[in-house]
Amino acid sequence: MGSVTSKTDETTHERLTAWVHGSVQGVGFRWWTRSRALELGLVGSARNLADGRVEVVAEGPKSHCERLLAALRSGTSPGRVDRVVERWSAAKGGIEGFVER
Repeated sequence: MGSVTSKTDETTHERLTAWVHGSVQGVGFRWWTRSRALELGLVGSARNLADGRVEVVAEGPKSHCERLLAALRSGTSPGRVDRVVERWSAAKGGIEGFVER
């Protein structure tokens, strides 16, 4: 059974950009997001936007980014998440750690 082995999600790094809508500023949401991202071994940032959203940028294995996205949508975060809009792109690299901005 000669199957072709392709790259797995563990070796394919991607960039997740997620815009979190709801009551997510001033409630510890960015700190909570940073903690989840670090647990998953991701690098990136979470920052407040002027319109009340939080922008999350995370890079790492796609499966780990998908787990962070699921956590953002889980309803277990501080505050109230109404909606999460996501965009996937190739990882750009050059990021160290996960910071709150």
